[in-house]
Amino acid sequence: MFKYSHAVVSRIPLSLRTRGVEIDVAKKEFEAYVQLLRELELDVIEMPQDEDLPESVFIEDTAVVCNNIALITKPNSAARQKEVENVRAILRKELDLAIVEIADPKAKLEGGDVLFTGKEFFVGISEFTNEGGARAVANAFPEFPCCPIKVTEKRHLKYYVTMAGPDLLCISNTTHSQEILKRIEREATFSYQTLTLSEENAANVLHINGHLVHRSIDEIPVSHQILSEKIDMPRKVLNFTELGKYSSGLCSCCILIKRSRYIRNL
Repeated sequence: MFKYSHAVVSRIPLSLRTRGVEIDVAKKEFEAYVQLLRELELDVIEMPQDEDLPESVFIEDTAVVCNNIALITKPNSAARQKEVENVRAILRKELDLAIVEIADPKAKLEGGDVLFTGKEFFVGISEFTNEGGARAVANAFPEFPCCPIKVTEKRHLKYYVTMAGPDLLCISNTTHSQEILKRIEREATFSYQTLTLSEENAANVLHINGHLVHRSIDEIPVSHQILSEKIDMPRKVLNFTELGKYSSGLCSCCILIKRSRYIRNL
């Protein structure tokens, strides 16, 4: 797991400034982000910016992809429905993924609430995702256990916890983060090690093709030192000050996909 061949991203619209983001800085951060994905040997599909969709750069919320299946989400905000439609078309036409839709009209699901460990799914029950959304994940990927995890603050689950390596949960030492960790440990089918960081926003990392991607020392000075001491895999660093203002963090700006280059022999 955590070996990927493709990433889908969406360029930044100028209208993102309505969310309190400094556009010039955010664009530089996004360019560095995409360049790093390419350096990690991913084929990156860049969707064009759409000024009618200010949050479209946070593309993670629109789909959950695993084992060549794309579960199309139902974001909490109806204004994001066009984002979902655009991503659905790309995943179907460009990557030939099997598309699964959510049948429950009352379900809510955003990708930032879906944590896949490589063995099971944890789905945050939050302001953005409800139990109907968690059931949709369980139905779409029945080969994996799926556990709902309550998130009481106005954040996605993956703001608080991500995967920093095989069987390694990355989480901060804040009270709310530790409460979430206890819920995960109570509900989990499998056992995990934990990497505990200091700054809350440091917990959102990316584990891609044998590398750990995390924020810069200027943003997470204490956690940066912990990562230097505890992580023995290659690390890559990104500035995410502006894009991090209105997102869960580094995970939010891409959909990571593993596609086989060749058809396997049956």
